[in-house]
Amino acid sequence: MYSLSQMEGLISPHACGMMQALLKKMKSVMAAVFSKSISKWLVAACCALSMSACSNWIYRIDVPQGNFLEQKDIDKLRIAMTKEQVQFVLGNPVAENSFDDNVWHYFYSLKSGNGKRDFEKQLVLNFEDNKLVKMTGDFEVPKDFNTPLDQ
Repeated sequence: MYSLSQMEGLISPHACGMMQALLKKMKSVMAAVFSKSISKWLVAACCALSMSACSNWIYRIDVPQGNFLEQKDIDKLRIAMTKEQVQFVLGNPVAENSFDDNVWHYFYSLKSGNGKRDFEKQLVLNFEDNKLVKMTGDFEVPKDFNTPLDQ
């Protein structure tokens, strides 16, 4: 197969003007087609490279851990509640002290997948003689906490 320049060399200068005009037209059309396809490929390649560099588009899930507690749950706590009553209200603690089973730890953390926000709350309950005596942590102490359930 001949290239355009070889085809032009085959035609004598005295050949039909129509043939030369046709060759010039074919040359300009092929140049336009190739330049358009090359520019399309260049644009597509640039887009693909720039998108692959954006790693923050990858979806990462939020990771919740522990006992999710709300203040309305904490408001149900009263001094002198038994461990069973506290467990019924709040659920099982995340961690119990291995050496002292009178201290219960409730802990909740939420790590967001995008790394923009982390959330942590903790609650520590102290018992004596199987009765709740003290509450510390990130929650407000309920106004009725010092009033036993019996009263």
